[in-house]
Amino acid sequence: MGFNLSEWALRHQPLVRYLIVALAIVGVLSYEKLGQSEDPPFTFKVMVVRTEWSGASAREVEEQLTDRIEKKLQEVPYVDTLRSYSRPGESVVLFIAKDSTPVKDVPDVFYQVRKKIGDIKGTLPAGIRGPFFNDEFGDVFGNIYALTGDGFDYAQLKAETERIRAELLRVPNVAKVDLIGEQEQRIYVELSNTKLATLGLDVQTVTSALAQQNAVVPGGYFETKDERIYLRPSGAFDTVEAIRATTVRAGGRELRIGDIATVARGFVEPPAPRFRFQGQDALGLGVSMTKGGDIIALGADLKATVARIQAQLPVGMELAEVASQPDAVKRSIDEFVRSLAEAVIIVLVVCFFSLGLRTGLVVALSIPLVLGVTFFGMRLFDVGLHKISLGALILALGLLVDDAIIAVEMMLVKMEQGWERSRAAAFAYTSTAGPMLAGTLVTVAGFLPIATAQSSTGEYTRSIFQVNAIALLASWLAAVIVVPYLGYVLLPDPRAPKKTSWFATHFPRLERFKDRIGLGDPHFEGDEDEVFRTPFYNRFRRLVDGCVARRWLVIGTTLAIFAAAMVGFGLVQQQFFPNSTRLELLVDLRLPEGSSLRATQAEAEKLEAVLAKEKGIANYVAYVGTGSPRFYLPLDQQLPAPNFAQFVILTEGIPEREALRARMIELFERDFPNLRANVTRLENGPPVGFPVQFRVSGPDIPTVRRYAAEVAEVMRTNPHLSDVQLDWDEQSKVLRVEVDQHKARLVGLSTQDVANFLNTSQRGLVATSYREGIESIDVVLRGDALERDRLSLVAELSIPTRAGKSVPLAQIATVGYAFEQGLVWRRNREPSITVRGQIYTKSIQAPTVTAAVLPLLEPIRARLPAGYRIETGGAVEESAKGQSSVNAGFPLFLAVVFTVLMIQLGSFSRTVMVVLTAPLGLIGVVLFLLLFNQPFGFVAMLGTIALFGMIMRNSVILVDQIEQDVEKGLSIWDAIVESAVRRLRPIALTAAAAVLAMIPLTRSAFFGPMAVAIMGGLIVATLLTLLFVPALYAAWYRVRRAPTPE
Repeated sequence: MGFNLSEWALRHQPLVRYLIVALAIVGVLSYEKLGQSEDPPFTFKVMVVRTEWSGASAREVEEQLTDRIEKKLQEVPYVDTLRSYSRPGESVVLFIAKDSTPVKDVPDVFYQVRKKIGDIKGTLPAGIRGPFFNDEFGDVFGNIYALTGDGFDYAQLKAETERIRAELLRVPNVAKVDLIGEQEQRIYVELSNTKLATLGLDVQTVTSALAQQNAVVPGGYFETKDERIYLRPSGAFDTVEAIRATTVRAGGRELRIGDIATVARGFVEPPAPRFRFQGQDALGLGVSMTKGGDIIALGADLKATVARIQAQLPVGMELAEVASQPDAVKRSIDEFVRSLAEAVIIVLVVCFFSLGLRTGLVVALSIPLVLGVTFFGMRLFDVGLHKISLGALILALGLLVDDAIIAVEMMLVKMEQGWERSRAAAFAYTSTAGPMLAGTLVTVAGFLPIATAQSSTGEYTRSIFQVNAIALLASWLAAVIVVPYLGYVLLPDPRAPKKTSWFATHFPRLERFKDRIGLGDPHFEGDEDEVFRTPFYNRFRRLVDGCVARRWLVIGTTLAIFAAAMVGFGLVQQQFFPNSTRLELLVDLRLPEGSSLRATQAEAEKLEAVLAKEKGIANYVAYVGTGSPRFYLPLDQQLPAPNFAQFVILTEGIPEREALRARMIELFERDFPNLRANVTRLENGPPVGFPVQFRVSGPDIPTVRRYAAEVAEVMRTNPHLSDVQLDWDEQSKVLRVEVDQHKARLVGLSTQDVANFLNTSQRGLVATSYREGIESIDVVLRGDALERDRLSLVAELSIPTRAGKSVPLAQIATVGYAFEQGLVWRRNREPSITVRGQIYTKSIQAPTVTAAVLPLLEPIRARLPAGYRIETGGAVEESAKGQSSVNAGFPLFLAVVFTVLMIQLGSFSRTVMVVLTAPLGLIGVVLFLLLFNQPFGFVAMLGTIALFGMIMRNSVILVDQIEQDVEKGLSIWDAIVESAVRRLRPIALTAAAAVLAMIPLTRSAFFGPMAVAIMGGLIVATLLTLLFVPALYAAWYRVRRAPTPE
């Protein structure tokens, strides 16, 4: 007969009791040790290669530097896309590996990038600095602090931040602490060009004097019989006054540098990217957590440490918390835990109401046990608590009681028929364990495409598979081992005299209704066959019999509804991932290309003045000249640029965030004419940026720009798109110094001499370093402020010749105004302009807008010359990547499903029939998404795939029951009808538990669409299983009613 696990459990009750207690304790301990984070970890397969080439224009950088690097990087394995931009003096190449790159291979891919670039470094232009590599693109600085102080300069703030940084690094689970907005110190020696020419001095003479006096060179040492004694010549600068006192010789005279130049201590100019907090210049500290750490515990440790540091700060300094991932995670986890608790209560109510107190208690006691085993499995597979795993737990909760309900219901039915408890438990295993295991495996298989998806989105959502697989397999084991034992101990005797319960006394009508439909405390008197002969079951029997008799009408009607649902699916809006419920609002300010950092800061200060008057803001920070560090894993991080600033505004709540967002959008529509602004919420899932994007690529920049302008015009005609813009467009202003080579040679000058002179005058020349403790401060020689700020004086500057005389620059060169490319973006070695737009209305999603724009671009696409193309980007492109990676898992999904069903049903024909019922759940999915106005996003798609497994689970249990009844001697017609009647209660109860457990998830912005889709699909699938599957089975096997004996 085979091994009966339930019978074994009842023979070894002490061992079962021990397992229950042990697993419960292990579950609690595992839960306490689970790491907590906001998002699941996923790997950023991006590496940044940055190279500096001072003096080169953007086009020179693009053609001589960027192109060579890109060409070599095309040889790296797993390369997907090479994106780059070239600015004057700077090349940045973003190496983007394929989404399908195995995570374990990513470090080796990054090593190959370094190796390939190292191979060609000798062929790159002379005078470059770098290349520099950054493969820590995905590091998250979950806590960011701002150090401010009235009356303190950057040097004093930095000295304090170094002390604070050392304190923070001692906090457990802190991986690293980075400084944000640091401004390096400089000592500027400002020389008037006119004064130098008058004195017959040149910059090189001053530079040599400073460098020689401040040089660190060995003075030797005495080696005596007992000791070694070093010689230390004096002269190194120990004060700024010592620099002023340094002397130089000119025309036979000795001059102090302080007499011919202004010597002052300051900070790097133009400034490095700045960090501003609440309208004040500040220094930031970004704290990153070690991998696998507990963000909540880290948050508590950081709060205690920061409070201690704050008490020790000098008067006037303040350390404020700018971003706190622990607070966001706690808020998110609290919300999900509350939803999980609500789901547990809902499931318990369903069990107690439908099965009665003691029978419901059997199912209820299995829930914490299965959850405990699930937590243990999560600990083993390194799955922490985050928004994905917690949502998956709620989803699993509605499914993990299914097996318990099926097992206890079958045991109860046999006890109602007069069977002894242990015999009823053994029979429940014999009749349901196989179908339950097959159904469980099929449901788990429904999550397989998520598990096998080789993409960032697959990695982001993989814990849905892990959590559900662990929970479902644990629930089957609980149903065949623990539930029989609990049923043996707790189930009431259904044939004993019925007692009036408290519920029946206070709610008599509801009690009578429960009795009529076969729910409530089990009680039955009569023969075995009378169990399913109540008026309710008789009515349902007639309904199923009618469906079997009118099978083609039922099948035709179902298929017609399915076809209508497929048509209706076109009305459901598509989505990639919904926006995050984080309280931050991002505001990007982008000035025209070529704008200075000072101009960017002026616009930032203007917005700060507006924000200072706004209500509902907890704090705001501005990153001037760069984007925010990655304080949130899916952040669309922006690279440094002098014409860019980003605000991160922390609001006091979601209503305040949405109200501020509306006011900011309106503000930028009527004000700030000198820039392009973008107001966004934080995203969920892999970052996308602008939701609607189209890329125009081709070999010739003017042609690409012309077609990109046409695409932008088309996009602007769409009423749902706002802030349509090109990612690069404007040209930059330049002063061209046309050197007359003949005249220059006559006075002994070259183009290099002219360029060096101008660079020293404007940007400065590092002469030496001033050493102060651990700091090394550059001493920079440059022209005075008047000469640096007035373009009209360039031609009048006197340039020293090798003969010791000076000549005006105008005598050897002509100065004129011109324009050039200030920025060149490329994609896979071709100039590429991205036309992008923002959607500010809630009523429409990015894929819908993209689909509306695409047909309008066809006339432009048809006119494109050979070698030019228009590609779709944004949310549609990222969604397609995730979709294709999930689709790649479908063959495995189908292979597992067919294998499991073939083993269980033993018939290919029945297996195909069961599989064909799965897509019909889309009827309910489409109906509910339209009814509740929810988009069909990536998470909803994953839920729908999993729904197919849930539907086939019920179908396989019903079909298996039909086969069992046929084997017992029933006619096929009667077996179909009676099986549907027998499986009515467990199928309806499991569906009710799963559907009602989803209700708390519908409030979630992330999981809401998936919950709605599964609820609708399961409700319709339950009706189909009970009514359509019998009709399909009868039609499939051409079943005829057995003739009535006369």
